[in-house]
Amino acid sequence: MTTTELAQVLFTTSLQPSEILTSDRVRRVIDDRLCACGGDTTQCAAYVAQEAGDHPEAFAARMRWAISIVNAAYADYRLAA
Repeated sequence: MTTTELAQVLFTTSLQPSEILTSDRVRRVIDDRLCACGGDTTQCAAYVAQEAGDHPEAFAARMRWAISIVNAAYADYRLAA
């Protein structure tokens, strides 16, 4: 999966920037969310798009956070953008 896809999945979870997150926890939460969606990332992408439309003022900050957390959590893996 790409960084963007993983960030979209993370975006849809209840994790918050105020939490102390380990790489293991982030990867586990992403895996759990993917399992809940049957591995279908389009469900997450649709939710992200809806949030962007409903809450544009908060969308950009949360997506930047999600991308940075994914980059840190998967630093040992090679991810495409």
